Amino acid sequence: MRLKLLSPGEMSAEQKETYDEAISGKRGAPPAPMMAWLNSPDMARHATRLGEQLRFNTMFPAKLSEIAILVTARHWTSHYEWFAHKRLALKGGMDPKIIEDIRDRRTPVFDDPKGKMIYDVAKSLHESKGVSQPLYDEAVKVLTERGIVEVIGLCGYYTMVSMTLNTFEFGLPDGEVSDLV
Repeated sequence: MRLKLLSPGEMSAEQKETYDEAISGKRGAPPAPMMAWLNSPDMARHATRLGEQLRFNTMFPAKLSEIAILVTARHWTSHYEWFAHKRLALKGGMDPKIIEDIRDRRTPVFDDPKGKMIYDVAKSLHESKGVSQPLYDEAVKVLTERGIVEVIGLCGYYTMVSMTLNTFEFGLPDGEVSDLV
């Protein structure tokens, strides 16, 4: 870990206010990258609010939103992010075979057209840095424009999360080994 994470007693008033807001939200605990973001308390506050919105208040159930998050974690080989969201994806009802395929960089087989479209859009955003017109047209039909915006939000936010976790070398909990190579 490249950064000393502050305990609540070591935080400035502004950092503590941001921390307290985060733990009082739907997560009940501070998201790991927020502990690094607290070095910029205003950024931490806004980023954490955005993260809560994207995790809990999109049009997608966890089973679907976690597809975009896992594609992003895999793209960035973000060990901590993968560890955390693999568990949340399983808890949300995602088929373990889909998780395994994303991990191994194979295209999963989806029984839900929305899941397939979220995967295709997320992969395209990361690999092609955009979405082709045919994929966009199909995504509008399957996900709606709001859905596309929310997939972009998930990929963008979790890119920032992955970059933070990778840059500061957040480790996995004791005894855990990364699935990613």
